[in-house]
Amino acid sequence: MGIRFNARTRVQQGGFHCFNGEGVAKGKRGEGDKGGERRQLRWRKMQLHFSPGMRSITISNGGNGNGGGGGDLMKIKVAPRHIPFRALFHAILIIAFLLPFVFILTALITLEGVNKCSSFGCLGRRLGPKLLGRNDDSGKLVKDFVKILNQVNSEKVPDVLKLPQSFSQLVSEMKKNKYSAKEFSFILKGMMEKSEKEIRESKFAELTNKHFAASAIPKGINCLSLRLTDAYSSNAHARKQLPSPEFLPLLSDKSYHHFVLSTDNILAASVVVTSAVRSSVNPEKIVFHVITDRKTYAGMHSWFALNPVSPATVEVRGVHQFDWLTRENVPVLEAVDNHYGIRNYYHGNHVAGANLSDTSPRTFASKLQARSPKYISLLNHLRIYLPELFPNLDKVVFSDDDVVIQRDLSPLWEIDLNGKVNGAVETCRGEDEWVMSKRFRNYFNFSHPLIANNLDPDECAWAYGLNVFDLRAWRKTNIRDTYHSWFKENLNSNLTLWKLGTLPPALIAFKGHVHPIDPSWHMLGLGYQSKTSIEKVKKAAVIHYNGQSKPWLEIGFEHLRPFWNKYVNYSNDFIRNCHILE
Repeated sequence: MGIRFNARTRVQQGGFHCFNGEGVAKGKRGEGDKGGERRQLRWRKMQLHFSPGMRSITISNGGNGNGGGGGDLMKIKVAPRHIPFRALFHAILIIAFLLPFVFILTALITLEGVNKCSSFGCLGRRLGPKLLGRNDDSGKLVKDFVKILNQVNSEKVPDVLKLPQSFSQLVSEMKKNKYSAKEFSFILKGMMEKSEKEIRESKFAELTNKHFAASAIPKGINCLSLRLTDAYSSNAHARKQLPSPEFLPLLSDKSYHHFVLSTDNILAASVVVTSAVRSSVNPEKIVFHVITDRKTYAGMHSWFALNPVSPATVEVRGVHQFDWLTRENVPVLEAVDNHYGIRNYYHGNHVAGANLSDTSPRTFASKLQARSPKYISLLNHLRIYLPELFPNLDKVVFSDDDVVIQRDLSPLWEIDLNGKVNGAVETCRGEDEWVMSKRFRNYFNFSHPLIANNLDPDECAWAYGLNVFDLRAWRKTNIRDTYHSWFKENLNSNLTLWKLGTLPPALIAFKGHVHPIDPSWHMLGLGYQSKTSIEKVKKAAVIHYNGQSKPWLEIGFEHLRPFWNKYVNYSNDFIRNCHILE
């Protein structure tokens, strides 16, 4: 039979006292504890039952004074060895105190999830092994795998190694074959090298296809040229004189604002002229000199004859109508026609012989752009002969055909060029590193001694496309002859001095003759910079779609196309019949 303590019983054994609900329990040494700590326990009608041999202790409610009618609250088994009642009693109290907190922490961890650590229990679970000096084996595994990867990185993937075609196949084969870590590393390296090679080949193929798309003439524009050429032969209105006889004196009147446009793209020419006239404060002061080649002349003449842009004046002339443009005066003509290297360079295989493994996609794209057939067109070199083509004019604004004029340009004729020949926007002083960071090093091959000994790689470049030319000052220089001599040097050097068309020889020829104009007059890059700021486009006087992505091509940037489209007359019969859609 066990020993029972009821509410009125007092037992002293080993210095332990138990009182009723109003009493105090303490050890003999309680008064001597550090800080005089006293522990008070307040019970209400509770009983402790000790089993024979002191093997277990039961805590129960004392329903009545005789100890019956109560329920068991806690039962504690005691080890066989002798344990002091004081220690046993304190253990019971501590366990009873901690049980509610254990329950609460368990609930919090369950609600939080195993990956979050806002509770002490979760945090302890994460930090415990480290505090106890136990390391996570996964860290060692990663270090060992990285070591193997470094070893494999310096070795070549075996040719006999069969690579999985997909990630799912890799997982399947890993389950079946049980590869070692090194074998797996070789497979992983081989798959990545294969993917990188395929991506590079796809990128170069994309660039090549884009080059040909940019160089080709769209079906609608070709149709427009053919239909207008047919109209020239069958419609008397299409052949009427441009300009009318009464306006012929304006072509050499120095008080007017003379634009020169050299192009074989009828649709593009119409946008340049239309946008200039609509944006002008005094359109009646505008005279456009449109120069084209022999095959496009009839169609170009028909367009402006049938679609006048009054009150402006438009003249259309073909290169064959300029008596001065002969092979004796224009060495470029003979060089372009007869030099086999040029024709092969611009019309040959652009990929054959190119070491794509050592070439970045950006460099390859630049080389492709430099091989555009337009660079061997006389129309592209024609600007270097402006003083001879227009002997009666003193100042002109030369424009490319891929620009849109959004603001009145009459102030350009008022700019004092300070004796310089070429008023142009410099392309080395802007924030846009793709467009406005061009210096001579970007255009010339400075590994060639002829270039290295004559040019400064840090010299600032400038832009073609919108240029104010003082023809009087130009006639006093040797700009044309310098252009010819460097053009021939590049031919003799097998086209190794520079890579981009007509601008490099012009950068040399106009060296010391350029007057910078404000960049707001000429915004560049809309043909190759997809991230062009729309707000800046709206503010620019002239926007230039230089690059491959012309607005009339399918590869043009959709968000930049509307600035060009709004000057196309889509209701025109010729445009509708050729299915040139907005």
